[in-house]
Amino acid sequence: MKPSFVVLLILAILFTSSVFESINAISPTSAPVSTPSKFGCDKKCELRCSRSGWRDRCLKYCGICCGKCNGCVPSSPYVSKSQCPCYRDMKNPKGKDKCP
Repeated sequence: MKPSFVVLLILAILFTSSVFESINAISPTSAPVSTPSKFGCDKKCELRCSRSGWRDRCLKYCGICCGKCNGCVPSSPYVSKSQCPCYRDMKNPKGKDKCP
């Protein structure tokens, strides 16, 4: 093999690897995502759903609402939703309360 071909091959490999690294650095999957656990939603929703007859469903929707409301969840099962206006005002497509 000629030395110039080897040099070009090495440069091509280095260029493509640096391009793929830069693409991975700006991909949307590398961006931080706010998760419900970031706000302590797991514990808050455990308390909120502690007396629910549909516990799994309650925990699922409470976690969704808590994440969207930056951790705001009413403090107990019987407390009014007015403690958290964001939580209170979220509606499903049928216009009913989304958050338990």
